[in-house]
Amino acid sequence: MNHTLVIIPTYNERENLEAMADRVLRSVPTVELLIVDDNSPDGTGALAEDLAAAQSRVHVLHRPGKQGLGAAYQDGFRWGLDRGYTELVEMDGDGSHQPEQLPRLLEGLRDGDMVIGSRWVRGGAVENWPLRRAILSRGGSLYARLALGLPIRDVTGGYRAFRASALTAIDLRQVSSQGYCFQIDMLWHAYLAGLRIVEVPITFVERRFGVSKMSGGIVREAMLKVTEWGITGLPARLRRAVRPHTSTRPQEDSHVARV
Repeated sequence: MNHTLVIIPTYNERENLEAMADRVLRSVPTVELLIVDDNSPDGTGALAEDLAAAQSRVHVLHRPGKQGLGAAYQDGFRWGLDRGYTELVEMDGDGSHQPEQLPRLLEGLRDGDMVIGSRWVRGGAVENWPLRRAILSRGGSLYARLALGLPIRDVTGGYRAFRASALTAIDLRQVSSQGYCFQIDMLWHAYLAGLRIVEVPITFVERRFGVSKMSGGIVREAMLKVTEWGITGLPARLRRAVRPHTSTRPQEDSHVARV
């Protein structure tokens, strides 16, 4: 069987899904795609079934209702791990994560256990974002980096690749957050587990169709969680300061930042 699984959670993404699925399958001819649909009222789940019927590399996991991004990814991870995939990828279904940059993330797995497609390292970029959105994202990443002691530039980025062994080491049962906070939670547990984390530059493109599910309230809720984790995790951070993290390395070139 193929070894790489791309997981795309969907809720009302009918306008974007078919083009995204085609782009994913074209980007790396050996990858497979899992669409995790939360019973979208716009018929996204039915379209996903049609795509799976037409292409053996497409699979569908239906969930009974909207239960959050984190839960969707966790169900997708478990689906993939149970079937023996050795590389698993998170990707948004709205087109903001470009499938054409997927080879770059998979290349990063040669050096790392977890790869983050980063908007905020040298070579990374965002397109068609209002200034307020950029400030919100950069500010959220900066605050989480400082509060948790994470040597990562893009803490909230959701375009990520994992070795199966990394997901096992993280222990998904410990990651309970949803939405915006899920990405920070996963990264923090990966860092605490001593995994090799790599950032590679990507260009994030604002969606063309549909409505973004991001809001200021979601970000504020995430920052409260981060503050709580920062306080409770302070003893562990102090121990790490005494015994440096062995997987931390400086940025070596303009393309890959290793931490």
